[in-house]
Amino acid sequence: MLHCFRVTLAILLLAVSIKLSHAFQRNGHAKMKSAVFLSPKFVLGPGSVLDKYYYNIDFPRGHIALKSFNGEVVDAAGNSVPLHETYLHHWATGKYYKRRGATNPDHNGPLELDKSDHILVRNSGVCQKNSNGQYYDTYGIEVGNPANIPAGYEEGWLLNVHAIDTQGVEDKLGCTECRCDLYNVTKDQYDRPLRPDYKGGVSCCYDYTQCRLREGIESAERRGLYVRYTVKWLDWDEFIVPVKIYIFDNAEHECHVEYEVKSCRASGMANNGCTDTKRVSLTMPTGGSVIYGVAHQHAGGTGSTLYGEGGRVICSSIPTYGEGNEAGNEAGYIVGMSSCYPRPGSVKINDGETLILESNYSSTQRHTGVMGLFYILVAEELPKPSIHIPLSNNKRCRQCPPSASD
Repeated sequence: MLHCFRVTLAILLLAVSIKLSHAFQRNGHAKMKSAVFLSPKFVLGPGSVLDKYYYNIDFPRGHIALKSFNGEVVDAAGNSVPLHETYLHHWATGKYYKRRGATNPDHNGPLELDKSDHILVRNSGVCQKNSNGQYYDTYGIEVGNPANIPAGYEEGWLLNVHAIDTQGVEDKLGCTECRCDLYNVTKDQYDRPLRPDYKGGVSCCYDYTQCRLREGIESAERRGLYVRYTVKWLDWDEFIVPVKIYIFDNAEHECHVEYEVKSCRASGMANNGCTDTKRVSLTMPTGGSVIYGVAHQHAGGTGSTLYGEGGRVICSSIPTYGEGNEAGNEAGYIVGMSSCYPRPGSVKINDGETLILESNYSSTQRHTGVMGLFYILVAEELPKPSIHIPLSNNKRCRQCPPSASD
């Protein structure tokens, strides 16, 4: 699991399928490109959990501007798997530098990079359930710049997949929220005793754990699955303005990422409308123009807002819940978060500005292991006035964790 989402991970998926297309030409310059990749195969059965890192995955190479990601779990036939069968708690990608000639870590292992041979790149991460949307075509997340790669090293990408098979389980929501009693867990993945007040979260649903099944359900039936992800990018040129990624976390302690929402009925707070509101103050070291923004919440989430000084709204992001059984419209799960695409220069954050992140959850029932993340892209400069900057028609982002559940 990505314990601190300020980190950039890497992805090297052995692509079983790669498809390049040229979507359009941008002002006579770089053409949009797209590639579809498959992660290494993983196998899950009823109630089982996978949380692994895959190194040196297939990814667009060269000096490029990343424009969008989207991903989903598919079966061996390429069919989309709905969240009520396999819950994609989160998938995260990132970048690292590997010394030439060095070997990559075991792709079935946890996040382990030999510090003498590998450098994990920070402050530029991507975490998704499904996609991070597309923003103005003049902007891009810069990767592969030869000037930034240390001498003797090469760029690599890794993928972290955390998935839970909820078929046949006693309590689907409890399993996706990683309730410790359902996993019969009292220690974390490092064999450390859990705090007495820790009722659920990623410390209880790590790799190889098992969620409680309904009576009579067999756990022997297993199937092979993949994460299928699509990347869109432009070859880098002088007209592209680089953006920085900022991922804010409103958990009480830095990098804790998750927290618990207590039931309003149990706490006697039903008169507040049964809404749990968590607010945290954050300082933006370096400001700029906000190009894109979206929140990440889990089941029970009702929306999140990032405020600037004076209470001005930088971006509000509201979840969309599914209403059916098919993949992409699963009832009870967050299948999308509204996102913000401000006109360049219209929403700015000043250097050193104090921001407020507010995340709201329904507290009609207890929720464990929820998240209140907010993801923004910031450009420290604006494009040249002569450049036309069309906006993609993508207005909704399917996010990191399904039920927003990351």
